[in-house]
Amino acid sequence: MKFLVDNSLSPIIARKLTEHGHDARHLHDYQRPDAADDEVFNLARREGRILISSDADFGAMLALKEWQGPSLILLRGEPRRPEAQVELLLLNFTRIQADLEKGCIVVFQAERIRVRLFRSA
Repeated sequence: MKFLVDNSLSPIIARKLTEHGHDARHLHDYQRPDAADDEVFNLARREGRILISSDADFGAMLALKEWQGPSLILLRGEPRRPEAQVELLLLNFTRIQADLEKGCIVVFQAERIRVRLFRSA
């Protein structure tokens, strides 16, 4: 899978996902630490990447603008260490991969994972 890790999370996440065979980039890789949310979405869409963030504004933007992508993974609450966040993602990718490919928002919250598919156009 291809991922874009937002500035709200550590570049370690992108590096560790890459080490596990995924195509993952952090926003810092693009020299855009100050990119606006719309720019981040457009970059993820253009490159076919799933956005990973801890910024709930991205979920609100997808809902309000009724965008059909990119898929979004929100890491909320614990764990906060990047290595533990990567472990959580890797343990659950097979469970959420099909939904991510269809288009959805996945929210990881303490002991709970919520998936909301995008409405069909």
